Amino acid sequence: MDTIKIGIIGAGQIGKAHLEEYVNIPGVEVIAICDINLDEAKRVAAKYSVSKVYTDYREMLQQQKLDAIDVCLHNNYHMPVTIAALEAGMHVYCEKPIAGSYADGLKMLETAKACGKLLHIQLAHLFHIETRVAKQLIDAGKLGKLYHARSTGFRRRNRPYIDGYGSAAFTRKETAGGGALYDMGVYHIARMLYLMGNPKVERIVGRTYQEMAMDEERRLRSGFDVEEMAAGLVCLEGGITLDIIESWALQLGGLEGSAIVGSEGGIRLSGAVSDREKHGFSFHTTIADLDMDCTINLERAEWRQRMLSRYPDAYISSQHHWIAALQGQVALLPTADIALNTMLISEGLYYSQQIGREVSAEEVIQASKSTSIVL
Repeated sequence: MDTIKIGIIGAGQIGKAHLEEYVNIPGVEVIAICDINLDEAKRVAAKYSVSKVYTDYREMLQQQKLDAIDVCLHNNYHMPVTIAALEAGMHVYCEKPIAGSYADGLKMLETAKACGKLLHIQLAHLFHIETRVAKQLIDAGKLGKLYHARSTGFRRRNRPYIDGYGSAAFTRKETAGGGALYDMGVYHIARMLYLMGNPKVERIVGRTYQEMAMDEERRLRSGFDVEEMAAGLVCLEGGITLDIIESWALQLGGLEGSAIVGSEGGIRLSGAVSDREKHGFSFHTTIADLDMDCTINLERAEWRQRMLSRYPDAYISSQHHWIAALQGQVALLPTADIALNTMLISEGLYYSQQIGREVSAEEVIQASKSTSIVL
């Protein structure tokens, strides 16, 4: 197979994390990196043996040797850079969420289709062994007819910058578009949509919160104007409902993990608990009129999947899957479509909060405006 030549835009925390993944994937060469901070770009390039360094991504896109671009920027920069790369004839891997608004995400998806290029969004939880085992049970019909799901994400007190993690750019609508929903909720909501077959959104109601105390100096310095917690209910096609709670900060000892239930069985995914072990993965069903609460050997399940697969690495991480798809080993999962549906739900929660009532998907789509920033 030909080596896939990658260019990375963004040498910050996310760009470095992506580079660490590529190091472990055969058939990949990162040949260019771009960041407005030239010194940091040079330092990262030297560490990872990247030959070309740029401060202007437009100049980097003129590289004829690049097969794909990996966009590792804050949310509101995603759309302009992705569009430019697609129109330059390159496939694009983009960090989550797909963009800072539904309108921008839709433009990215439409451009990828028009250009005949792959667009992959970093939905890392789709590749966790828990998700793969849950999908295996659902595809085998062990849950029966799906009718409700719950998406949960928990941090006790871990707001970016405010509580000591990450930069202030995560906390401002100007750069991030949203808070806990866009930062972490995207992973959990997208996973539930994926397991349910990415059903169409019909109606959304929700509320967002910023209630917990924070250091006032850091509040002022960061310009913190996004939510630290969000909750909502989504009505999906086929009579399915999805309830959501996502927190950067919440005065509880933890939340049970996301869950999905059907007429024949249910699955609970692991959930975060402060300072203790996570709740584990479990499967629940009725056999011989007996209520069964089952554990599954996830390590054994992963071992079997790898041993029986023609391409054993194709689903072990988002980056591995991306490269396997570019090399023609497997079809790319519809991460862009799932990410766009996730954005519709998240933006719907914000819009519901703004106007104080339940909203339809059509209303959210019509109200969505571009939040993009052109570098």
